Amino acid sequence: MDEILDTLIVGGGMVGAATAVALAQAGLRVAMVEGGEPPEAIHVDAPFDLRVSSLNLASQRLLEAIGAWAFIPEARRCPFQHIEASDEAGRRHVRFSAEALELPDFGHFVENRVIRRALWQRLAEMPRATVITGAGPAAWLPGGQHGLLELDDGRLLAARLVVGADGAASRTRQLAGIATRDEEYGQRALIINVQTRLPQQDVSWQRFTARGPRAMLPLPGHRASLVWYDDDAATRAREELDDETLCRAIERDFPDRLGGVEAVLGRASFPIRRRHAERYVRPRLALVGDAAHVIHPLAGQGLNLGLQDAEALSRRVIAAFQAGEDPGERRLLAGYARERRPQTLAMIAAMETFHRVFTGTAALRRAGAAGLAVADRLTGAKRQVMRHALGL
Repeated sequence: MDEILDTLIVGGGMVGAATAVALAQAGLRVAMVEGGEPPEAIHVDAPFDLRVSSLNLASQRLLEAIGAWAFIPEARRCPFQHIEASDEAGRRHVRFSAEALELPDFGHFVENRVIRRALWQRLAEMPRATVITGAGPAAWLPGGQHGLLELDDGRLLAARLVVGADGAASRTRQLAGIATRDEEYGQRALIINVQTRLPQQDVSWQRFTARGPRAMLPLPGHRASLVWYDDDAATRAREELDDETLCRAIERDFPDRLGGVEAVLGRASFPIRRRHAERYVRPRLALVGDAAHVIHPLAGQGLNLGLQDAEALSRRVIAAFQAGEDPGERRLLAGYARERRPQTLAMIAAMETFHRVFTGTAALRRAGAAGLAVADRLTGAKRQVMRHALGL
């Protein structure tokens, strides 16, 4: 423990790395602790990974502001100008267009590993940033002027503010004694990367069914990421199908607008669950990203919420630092929690409503379908919904 850091980030994923870059760029002494290894370089022609995120306009602007967007190759990102949601029959839908907001696009679909690699590349340019890999938190000791974090390799680090960005199973959150409220949805999502007959599309669509949504996320070229929700048994059985049989199942059960599947390029599944921390802050400690909240992924807003956490926290910390004030002061952290928690709760409530309505009784599903048709005609409301979803 040679010095007291301004901030210590636990977790080198996308949200943790974005927080570290934002703070280090402003001149704070920052250390980032990551239990795994640094992200590897990704060749521009490498196969696309299954883990893809939707970066909305606010997230893209944050990455631009901290200098990381330039490290994301254009060939690895796919812009989209339209978002659609429809009922199971496909007769009632709501469509959002970037043009209506006078925007070039809504954002980009980018692989998680590409985003993370870009952030680490940018962090490497920061002279006041230190990265520690292969170690994780073992003990947390909050203090008056700073907190102490003991790593599992025996090192002891002191910082005025510790940021827990170590994911849904956050060890930092556990050490701080912060409980969570969890819910299992009884669903599992199968992610399938496919080669499509149609060229790159500019629309992301989702069809709601009684068993869960089916969604298409466009990727660069003749590629797409499909998300197929169902119960656990059905999803696991589908995951074990050979490529040819899975292709036939996709073409049978997905909307015709997919345009046909040439090949399955990869597949994996994960359970759908919600987890929300009962508080986002403790003395000298703040949670961001999945360490604070994991929401239903049907709207693809998980990473965007996490990056909004990173922006909100770093904005407050940087202002305090530039004013010569304590970046881990209690009122600063309380202000961060007051800003972020209601916004996250609103998004959780929206996702809960969509899930309950479209997987509920026949009457609820009919009401939901009618609601889509009505919403499509409410131009002003659609603009407000999209500005909220874009973080604007």
